[in-house]
Amino acid sequence: MDKAFVKGLRLVETLALSDLPRGVSDLAAELEMTKSNVHRLLQTLQAHGYVRQVPANSTYELTTKIWELGSHVIRRMDLIKIARPAMTRLAEQTGETVHLSVLEDIDVIYLDKIESAHHIRANTSVGSRAPAFTVATGKAMLSHMPDDYLDRFTPHLRSYTETTRTTLAELREDVAQARAQGHALVLHGEWREGIAACACAILGRSGELVGAIGISGPDSRLKRKQLKLIAPQVMEAAEAISVALGYSRR
Repeated sequence: MDKAFVKGLRLVETLALSDLPRGVSDLAAELEMTKSNVHRLLQTLQAHGYVRQVPANSTYELTTKIWELGSHVIRRMDLIKIARPAMTRLAEQTGETVHLSVLEDIDVIYLDKIESAHHIRANTSVGSRAPAFTVATGKAMLSHMPDDYLDRFTPHLRSYTETTRTTLAELREDVAQARAQGHALVLHGEWREGIAACACAILGRSGELVGAIGISGPDSRLKRKQLKLIAPQVMEAAEAISVALGYSRR
């Protein structure tokens, strides 16, 4: 166990539970640490934006960064809970694997999934990541981001399969198509071989991007025609979740 890390966590917890800013000597006495140790930890936390010093009396208090991080966790937990009924319905309608994802920089993170009943199905795991430019949920979410957001993918575009779209021009084309039709399609696996998918973005109260819901399965079973038939069901599921989050079309 990293003792310095544990001491830092204890310091953060103590500041979080304090009603007023705390001084170095005060914290050192409560935590049974040396003043130099406490001061060094505070400087590290301050450098990373977790703590600020009160100029008037040189005491320390937490910034809102911890709250911001906690808010992200809570939103994700709320999203999983709210999305489950629509995910279950979509899984029953399509018989395919259903994913709930969020966008984090250039990756998607899989928050939740319902496995297909088919023996042959898409292989992903909750908590795992995938390059956003290669998967349907990623393309669907990117269609709700500003155009210049795509520029950050330039140094990361590479082939994962023979059908990966590897240029910025191709990515812009896929995103434009997703915007036009309201959903994103991947006809042949760009992240994993042989996987086809359809996805739609989930929006929050103010129309901001929250995440995406999608279905996936082997491209031997999910041809373009099947995906086109499934697309309205995916869009309906995304809209149901968005409405449950407070979104309404204006």
